[in-house]
Amino acid sequence: MSATFGVIVFPGSNCDHDAYHAMAHVMNAETKFLWHKDTDLSDIDFLLIPGGFSYGDYLRSGAIARFSPIMQSVIEFAEKGRPVLGICNGFQILLEAGLLPGAMLHNKDLRFVCKQTHLRCETSHTLFTRNIEEDSVLQIPVAHGEGNYFTDKDQLKKLQDNDQIVFRYCDSQGNVTDEANFNGSVDNIAGICNTQRNILGMMPHPERAVEELIGSDDGKLIFESVLNELAVA
Repeated sequence: MSATFGVIVFPGSNCDHDAYHAMAHVMNAETKFLWHKDTDLSDIDFLLIPGGFSYGDYLRSGAIARFSPIMQSVIEFAEKGRPVLGICNGFQILLEAGLLPGAMLHNKDLRFVCKQTHLRCETSHTLFTRNIEEDSVLQIPVAHGEGNYFTDKDQLKKLQDNDQIVFRYCDSQGNVTDEANFNGSVDNIAGICNTQRNILGMMPHPERAVEELIGSDDGKLIFESVLNELAVA
């Protein structure tokens, strides 16, 4: 039986159709939209929380969406070890919900950034990166104003020691530099996972990097990893 992917839609989401297209039309996976008031996830194998501006980013990005009815079901889904991917605003929502540690600040230059970036894969030990060689470089776009990931020194050390840093911003050669860290994220962090490794939050948009026609298909590697893992499970 093939896995079913659920793409959550909040008021203000604007990358939900990008995510649906990537999964349904490019990866040929069974995919359905989930409205933020839905609570039944019994037929879902993988949850994707897309980017956008849920609730207009009022208060803080993701701060209101965290209280949508579906989020309690998302928390229960994740606590059972089932896979959840939060992209951009989805990452922010996961932070606000306490499913991942840390917080998002405004970009260091206080400007919205929309461009292609390079990411270095720091670990292959997640279901999202099993098909990606460690230290390999992916080209994936970003589009955010609050993507400056922050956590304190103690939590950062835990992330480092537990191999929870999944992606770092780098240059095209894989060098993790200050110049590559356009938004100011601590330790150049672009994506992290939880200790159980079934939740990934990342600011770059892999769903916008699934076809060479639009600049890169490196994002497919993440979705291929997930599909392969679910096929084996």
